[in-house]
Amino acid sequence: QVLLVESGGGLVQTGGSLRLSCAASGRTFSRLAMGWFRQAPGKERDLVAAIWSGGITYYANSVKGRFTISRDSTESTVYLQMNSLKPEDTAVYYCAADPSSTPVLRGTPTYWGQGTQVTVSS
Repeated sequence: QVLLVESGGGLVQTGGSLRLSCAASGRTFSRLAMGWFRQAPGKERDLVAAIWSGGITYYANSVKGRFTISRDSTESTVYLQMNSLKPEDTAVYYCAADPSSTPVLRGTPTYWGQGTQVTVSS
């Protein structure tokens, strides 16, 4: 069992920045594939960024060059640094984890956080 707790969401103006954090507990963090998903009202939950146990990263095209995912194994925490935010980035952001990378890429990871709201005003 893995417990994921997100923090760092909030309201920001267009062009601003936010950093989301996801603290993981319950399983060897370094072996987990981690991802950040988001879901806007009326839309599906989509993968935004992911980082594998070896440090390889994945980004959705919509956030490339603006978002950066990273992980700190000493803190068992994964971060999502979001810069140059746009109103279309407004969504609930979810942290997710799985022992394997494939479920994260497919949108079916085993473990989910509770979500944190990010609102970007125009």
